[in-house]
Amino acid sequence: MPLDAYGVLSGTLHRHFRDRPDTQGRWFHVNLEVDAPAGRYRCAVDVDSAESATGVRWKVFTLAPSVLEPVPALAPGYHDLSTGPGSGALDHLRHPALADRPGCLFVRRPPAWLRWFPDRLNPPRPWVSGSHLDAADALEPLLVPGRPILVFGEPFDHGLGMHNIHQNQGDPYGSRWWAENGVWQDGATLTRRPDGWYDVFLSKFSSQADRTDADGHPA
Repeated sequence: MPLDAYGVLSGTLHRHFRDRPDTQGRWFHVNLEVDAPAGRYRCAVDVDSAESATGVRWKVFTLAPSVLEPVPALAPGYHDLSTGPGSGALDHLRHPALADRPGCLFVRRPPAWLRWFPDRLNPPRPWVSGSHLDAADALEPLLVPGRPILVFGEPFDHGLGMHNIHQNQGDPYGSRWWAENGVWQDGATLTRRPDGWYDVFLSKFSSQADRTDADGHPA
């Protein structure tokens, strides 16, 4: 089954801070404090995994608000989203603005002399690998206090907050997250720049598949 709930928090970024290291010096999240009408939310963005053999990959890029509709027009606050295209939900592997490669303008890869065309419309956005410090360093320049922010993920069961702000599909069979696999329920952090465009941070665990089936399981 997919996540118990999925949606987007629209608000204003107050500040961010990193987890306090544990007894082994490890930490796993950059925490955002986001102001919305219901109060101040804490949003935990994964930059590492508590599983010692699993790292995190990420990507950072910029998007026009038009490709995120209808979410940019939502009022401040948390909003449930239906898990399907057109609702404003995100899917790292299926949303044409988020995928590693441009949208399928061609059934097969176009000839070399035409490849510049889809790449110009929607340039390739490969995943980057590195340490949790590298991932945090990639995210934090986007986190300008006072910026409008959109946080996609799962709301806390209790209190104001969001988690699962990462890819939520492709976890391997036998993992404790297999049951949460699903499509059109991926997390993301987006902050709105003064020009109206959005800076975007996506993250995923290195154990998660790059291709999934209709249920979000590895294909």
